[in-house]
Amino acid sequence: MIAPKVIVQSDDFDQSAETRKLTRGRTDIGAVATFTGLCRSEDHSLTALELEHYPGMAEAEIERSASEACQRWPIDGMTVIHRYGVIRPGEQIVLVIATSRHRDAAFDGARYVMDFLKTNAPFWKKEHRADGTPGDWVDAKESDEAAKKRWD
Repeated sequence: MIAPKVIVQSDDFDQSAETRKLTRGRTDIGAVATFTGLCRSEDHSLTALELEHYPGMAEAEIERSASEACQRWPIDGMTVIHRYGVIRPGEQIVLVIATSRHRDAAFDGARYVMDFLKTNAPFWKKEHRADGTPGDWVDAKESDEAAKKRWD
């Protein structure tokens, strides 16, 4: 089993560069599945999301989910990068890359990690509102919990 690369950082990331790192010199890989999550403006009501995390625990939880994906499917490489700090609409928040010999494993591995990341990783999001009123902390969505249950 491969060891997934997990990074939690404030800086932006380069999806193409991260994909090249996983695939350079590899002729056995037939599929690369990527997911990039972006900050939304929520119909221009938000100027930013502020993401906080529990250092050490966030990385450990992402690592656990990514490792489980690599055990469930024939994943040849995996990178997960999650940002924290103030992130503006249109900016990248999260990246999941899964490589495999075949597309189904790459797609399933990437989706599995995202479904567990959304529900299990200790990140908190606070809204920064465009009208200047105090922003709310964003609650977990029932749809995220339902998505995670598909893997039971």
